[in-house]
Amino acid sequence: MKKTTDVVVVGGGLGGLAVAVLLARGGKKVTLLEKSKHLGGRAHTTEVEGYHFNLGPHALYLGGAAGRVLGKLGVPMPGRSPGEGSFALRGNRLHPMPAGAVSLLMTDLLGAAGKLEFGRVMTGLMKTEAGELEGRSVSGWLDEHVTRVEVREVLEAFFRVATYCADTSAMAADVAVEQFQLARKGVRYLDGGWIGLVRALAGMAGEAGVEVVGSAKVESVVREAGGIQDRVRGVRLADGTEYEAETVVLAGGPRDVAALLPGDEVVAGWVAEAKPVKAATLDVGLSKLPKPRALFALGTDRPWYVSVHSAFAKLAPEGGAMVHVAKYLGGAEESADEAELEGVLDVLQPGWREHVVTKRFLPGLTVMNALPARSLEKRPGPRVEHVRGLYVVGDWVGREGLLVDASLASAETVSRLLGTEAGARAA
Repeated sequence: MKKTTDVVVVGGGLGGLAVAVLLARGGKKVTLLEKSKHLGGRAHTTEVEGYHFNLGPHALYLGGAAGRVLGKLGVPMPGRSPGEGSFALRGNRLHPMPAGAVSLLMTDLLGAAGKLEFGRVMTGLMKTEAGELEGRSVSGWLDEHVTRVEVREVLEAFFRVATYCADTSAMAADVAVEQFQLARKGVRYLDGGWIGLVRALAGMAGEAGVEVVGSAKVESVVREAGGIQDRVRGVRLADGTEYEAETVVLAGGPRDVAALLPGDEVVAGWVAEAKPVKAATLDVGLSKLPKPRALFALGTDRPWYVSVHSAFAKLAPEGGAMVHVAKYLGGAEESADEAELEGVLDVLQPGWREHVVTKRFLPGLTVMNALPARSLEKRPGPRVEHVRGLYVVGDWVGREGLLVDASLASAETVSRLLGTEAGARAA
């Protein structure tokens, strides 16, 4: 069976939904194909006994591309920004987090000389032009600017929490510094989890006339040879259905794209370069928070993260708490043991085990499809230059942002490119 449309979007995560809405509002006939029964991808939220489980800790960067694109689309983003109750975790002890001038003076995490160096480096870091650091790693940048081990550990922890990446020797300094500066502008935890964004975008897609097809496994992109440049002709599903379209947008990871374009050497190169960023996550729903004022801890000597998201967003029943624990994985480490993460929560919230209602452990969750080891200018797409009519959207695509910022920025770019190209043809 053959069907015809203007644009096929493969993948119903936030990037796929956003590009579908943007293109449909621009007058395109859009069909969105999602292999799962539900939309959202890594933005999907599961509710268990009133506790809202995101896939690990999620935070929306208020100054990033995601906020801009969602705002332009009219997607509500209810929730609050984290604040009080923050600690640094070193040697299984909690220390006041040096997040500002007062807390820096009060903390016992750093000695007098360490506080002076930390203050100097942080001041310089916020004034640094990230683009000037191209070609250096985070480790290389730290080697140049930091002399004290305890200061370096804190700064590495800050880079980890901003980027979700623990491999400072591989990560590009310009990308990490820009992301750190963005994180300092604030983040927001969302009421009800990120499923609210998914539902809002899905509703907007329906209103804009997007045909959304679930449980639709795309088997391949159909294209024809065209000399120097191939041309897209649509997609073929595993059940034999074909969608004919002049434009195909693949909203997924590089390996997902490669599976639909077997034998494509350019795409195979993208896969070879893409090193996934992973984290182990433990999400716990508690009937009661043993220490109500201990809401956040960031490991300095180990890549730990603990956050009570429900203190700032509606994610748990009244009186309950939703707590996220994570271990940022780097190098050859691709998973972690659940007991490790439980031990970290023991430090921030001793006695938590007596109040467990529900919990979920994921030993090796992919949080970003490709570690940015080079400037974002060198990332693929969104336009696939050697196949006319083919575009990619995702957290590994385009010149702007990391994580969901990259996904939504690339979606926005595809919409702009197709609008410009349509205008050029009309002229």
